[in-house]
Amino acid sequence: MTKLKTFFRRLFAGSFKRMFGYIGTIHKETGKNRFIMFFDMIWCIFRYSVGYMDYRVFGFANIKGKNRRTFMTMNDNITISKRCNDRTYFHIFDNKSEFDEAFREYIGRDFLNLEKATADDLREFCKGRETVFAKPVNQFGGEGITKETVTPDTDYEALYKRLCDNKQYLVEETIKQNEQMDRLSPSSINTIRMVTLLHDGKVHFMYALVRMSNGTNCVDNICSGGMYVSIGADGVIHKNAYCDATGVYYEEHPFTHTKFNGFEIPMFFEAVEMCKKAALVVPQVGYIGWDVAITPTRPVLVEGNTLPSYDMCQNYGHIDNKTGVRPRFVEILGEEYFK
Repeated sequence: MTKLKTFFRRLFAGSFKRMFGYIGTIHKETGKNRFIMFFDMIWCIFRYSVGYMDYRVFGFANIKGKNRRTFMTMNDNITISKRCNDRTYFHIFDNKSEFDEAFREYIGRDFLNLEKATADDLREFCKGRETVFAKPVNQFGGEGITKETVTPDTDYEALYKRLCDNKQYLVEETIKQNEQMDRLSPSSINTIRMVTLLHDGKVHFMYALVRMSNGTNCVDNICSGGMYVSIGADGVIHKNAYCDATGVYYEEHPFTHTKFNGFEIPMFFEAVEMCKKAALVVPQVGYIGWDVAITPTRPVLVEGNTLPSYDMCQNYGHIDNKTGVRPRFVEILGEEYFK
């Protein structure tokens, strides 16, 4: 009954126009028959709870049978978050000011909460700095973030009012990015998404991927035209980066021309250990996707997400052996967690 409900919800919630658009794109990429693919998509909605967008990202046109069962779905992801995370603690992660306070040890930068500060406090905070970042405390995906340039002539009363009017209550010191990470894209802080799972008192590191801007935006979010690629267990990129906006896998960054395959993430293992320690700060929230920046001296936390994305880590162009991440989660949690 649950699968039937999911089937009809996914079927009617989607857009057939977009669905046929995806079918056309996959046909061009693979040469697969459009008619057969349409019915296969319908079957995957019912059998695996995988919609047409995930069908393409997961590469299901080229994956059959038991391998399809290895992919974690949206339903699986939500189930894990519900069972491993206590929602009463979500405010710590949903509010960026609260997050910075709770994880101050791992933030690695100064910050100011304008809800508790004055224009004079803002002036003092900006002293000696050329830029700061202003953020809404409860927005995600890079929405509403601005990079503010400050000079001796800055009108702090006006700046304070504008930021408060825009609900950009969190002002942070600009992160200086590691020179190696700058090679990917210098226009943004190229964050590493690292996912941890706390179960039975033990923190497990699940996977990592790096996101970067297209070379012009100041944020690395995928919805802002950014790119992403998985990171191997050795801290090295072994795949080509993918861009949702273009649907293309890139061997090198189109702006910086840095080759992806073979690129080594600096201080990767230090970042893993930092996330595993941070996972114990609020143990009531056990399934977290951390956004990590690499500075010249250390990895630092940017934010934490209580519902980590399940799709990017299973991108067909980034996986090996046509296998998803579900078995790794089952190994730790047990199959009963997904029922």
